[in-house]
This record gives sequence, structure tokens and C-alpha cells, in this order.
Amino acid sequence: MPELPEVEVTRRGVAPHLEGRTVEAVTLRRAGLRWPFPPGLARLLAGRCITHTDRRGKYLLIGFAHGTLIVHLGMSGQLRIVAPGSEVKKHDHFDLVVRGPDGVQAMRMSDPRRFGAVLWHGNEEGDLYAHELLRGLGVEPLGEGFSGQLLYAATRRRSAPIKQVLLAGDIVVGVGNIYACESLFRAGINPKTPAARIGRARYDRLADAIRDILTAAIVRGGSTLRDFYVNGQSGYFQQEYFVYDRTDVPCRVCGTPVRQIRQGQRSTFYCVNCQK
Repeated sequence: MPELPEVEVTRRGVAPHLEGRTVEAVTLRRAGLRWPFPPGLARLLAGRCITHTDRRGKYLLIGFAHGTLIVHLGMSGQLRIVAPGSEVKKHDHFDLVVRGPDGVQAMRMSDPRRFGAVLWHGNEEGDLYAHELLRGLGVEPLGEGFSGQLLYAATRRRSAPIKQVLLAGDIVVGVGNIYACESLFRAGINPKTPAARIGRARYDRLADAIRDILTAAIVRGGSTLRDFYVNGQSGYFQQEYFVYDRTDVPCRVCGTPVRQIRQGQRSTFYCVNCQK
């Protein structure tokens, strides 16, 4: 599933083609994806200007003066900027057609597994961040509110393994499986360690590792995870993995074979020598 870096790379890729543009049309090629498409979406958006784009966790937010389009890529979603009338492929389900100084373009969403979403939150519904999909999300790991002190204070009564706590998303949002594995390796923390047993100094290292790794992944275009591409271009952060998807391969630091275990139905990769 695309994680925070992939969604942020996607946002940065489509933003110049959307911001300041006026919606000409909305094309829906099925009734919905994970949830039904909002009723009357074309009427809601036609003639309206896109004021900004943003991201909250793994959700892409496309802002208008009267509300926000919430887009989630799910497990296999992609966004591409295409010319109007370009060939429609089997899994192309949604087009947002916009006009700007450089003509007409469309942001096209394809999603073979259909676990993605396109939803609408109107201003009349209240605070966007009180939306049921957004209100329980933790702090942004690249924002000013994220720190080792935050992690330490929020985990004093959390007995679950630290890897599971990171994935839960209620303390810090968007640190998915890949980047949790890589961050724990860089911080030297065993992913099985109960969160409450980790001290402040180690959480400082973990917060720094999370921030550095997510930033590096964004710069490198994210990771290519089966279906993840931005406008047809793949990311290449996967070339720099230290532990993720490297089962039995010698650790890049100490040479110990990387171990793989299952935690909460997800694969965890770590070095038993470097991570204590």
C-alpha cells in the first residue's frame, strides 16, 4: 500500500496541474470504489476553482472554496495527468478535468483493486479534520509537533510492540510498514520491544530516524510497490532499504542475516544484532 512518502510525492506531482485551475467536468466510470462516489459530484465541482492541495496522513486533499475532495489511493491506486480524450484503460475509474492557462488536462485515477476512495466534505459539514477518516489521526511526522518527547509521553501505557504502535497511526500518522521497519533499524530498536519500555533518548533517535527516512523517501520519489507510480514514473527509495524485504540477506552494517517475522498480519524485517 502506498505510504506517506508515496502520497506526498503524488501530491507534489499533481499539484501544479490542479492548483488555480477550474474544473470543467468530472467523469465517473463506475458507481464508486471502496465507497460510493459522492452523489452529484460533477454538479458540485463544475466551474469551481481548485484553491490548494494538501495531505493528511495518506489522504490527498484537493481544496475548493466550498469544500474538499478527499482522495485515498488504497492498495493500488494511481493518479496521472493526462490529455482529454486520451485512451481509457480498464481500471481508469475517475477523471477530474480542469482548465488553466495551459489548456485542458485531466487528473485520472486508476485503481485495479478498488480499495481507494474519492469523497467530498463540504464546508457546511464542519471542520474538515473532524471528518471520520481524519479525526483519529496522529501528528504528522514531518510537522513541528512530532518529537521523541511526544512518542515517549504517548507510550507510557502502551504494552504493544513498538512496530505495531507506529502502524496504529493514532500517535504519529503515515509511518507505514516499510518506513517503520527502516526507521526502527536506523534507531537501533528491536521491533518487538514493548513501547512502554523504550526510554526518552531512544525515542529521540527514533523520531529523528522517522523524519530523516520519510524525507529521503520523498526526495527519491517514494518506493516502487507493485503498482505505485506517479505519472508513469517509479520511485527508487527501495534501492536504499537496509532491512525491508531483505530476508536472509546480510545486514548492510554488521553482516548478520536480516530476519523476517509476522506482526499483526504484516511482515517485519530487522537485524537481531543491530536492533536491541
